[in-house]
Amino acid sequence: MSPPVDTRDPTAVETLVAAIYQELFPQANRAFVREVFQWAVDCFEGRYAEYQAIDARYHDLEHTMQGTLCMARLLAGRHHCQVQPRIDQRLFELGLLGILLHDTGYLKVRGDNTGTGAKYTLIHVHRSCDFAGRLLQERGYPDADIASVQNMIRCTGVNVDLGRIPFANEATKLVGFSLGTADLLGQMAAVDYVDKLPVLYSEFAESARYNEGDMASVGLFSSAEDLISKTPGFWQYYVFPKIEKDLQSVYKYLNDPWPGGPNWYLEQVGKNVERLKKQLS
Repeated sequence: MSPPVDTRDPTAVETLVAAIYQELFPQANRAFVREVFQWAVDCFEGRYAEYQAIDARYHDLEHTMQGTLCMARLLAGRHHCQVQPRIDQRLFELGLLGILLHDTGYLKVRGDNTGTGAKYTLIHVHRSCDFAGRLLQERGYPDADIASVQNMIRCTGVNVDLGRIPFANEATKLVGFSLGTADLLGQMAAVDYVDKLPVLYSEFAESARYNEGDMASVGLFSSAEDLISKTPGFWQYYVFPKIEKDLQSVYKYLNDPWPGGPNWYLEQVGKNVERLKKQLS
């Protein structure tokens, strides 16, 4: 593991991801990472087309940076293990685009002044796919690459049937599974994850109000305190089984050294879960 990175600073995350990219693919265009990070930052800061700056308080730019950093580290770890199928430069690039754009579905268009983007929680994955499709088409990406990015984004859906996502090939599926894993671990390993749980609940509650009380929006949480009390179980009974089985244990490529070394992300999640348990007791 490299030293801690401040995920509140997109430039700091960009610098580390660029270093990973250049180390894995020495002949690659060094400007690629800088360019796609700028696309993402522009989108989240209200400088793309008719979209406003992000106003969702949990699924913000930092959340995307947490997932992006985790995914780059995971793919680098897998690359160094020299397992098959190999993830080539193009797939790495598409995966990076996927994680950078995976929560653009929380963005609102100008004139949409009711509530925050959190109201789109139930449909944000679909909206993110549409958003990514539009942006990448404008940037000249071929339809096959756009479809791959959209399929990777679909891996972040809470109740998605991963077996029904039409991945182009096994390597693309593994990048998608890496994206889904990084989305979960990146946020749950954050130092302030526990402190931000009430903010997460507020997004669920807003979604429920927007969807006329649809309890799927809040996951049957009655309050922020209820969400907090159920988070250790959420990790034990939902997240860890999901990354272990459904997402094919790609998180293990974060073990340093691989295969049996410590996993910084799992350790940090464990610390957050223990902190919650102490608070609850």
